[in-house]
Amino acid sequence: MEDSMSQIIKEIASNLDCGFDSYYNSKTDEIVTIPNFSNFSDEEEFLETFKVDLKKVTKNKDDYIKIGVLESFESFKIMELFVDQISEKQLKYQLEKVLHNQNPFQNFKYSIENSDYRKSWFEFKKNELEKIVKNRLDD
Repeated sequence: MEDSMSQIIKEIASNLDCGFDSYYNSKTDEIVTIPNFSNFSDEEEFLETFKVDLKKVTKNKDDYIKIGVLESFESFKIMELFVDQISEKQLKYQLEKVLHNQNPFQNFKYSIENSDYRKSWFEFKKNELEKIVKNRLDD
């Protein structure tokens, strides 16, 4: 059972990372994935494209736990936690500066993409997202 729950947590965390809301049915272990509406400019197209899934989760609202995409402050906190655990002083200082200046998300991504910590960042973020999903499911 724990192994299947672990897979569910990993899948939902991956969905969050891609900008999708997930709806988890604990009775059936079904996951319904719907892109976050804020990523769409056309409401009619969104409603039409995802009407089957939207109807399913709306009709059975009590059976589903919604795990929505992270708020900006939550994503920012993950970046801060990552920077806190970096041992390389120069990169740590650079990233701390990035986080306190304009466009922190874009500049953080650029700085990480061009560093030796790229792989560590993705692994760290994946683990943090999985912790968040586990906590939301436990609530």
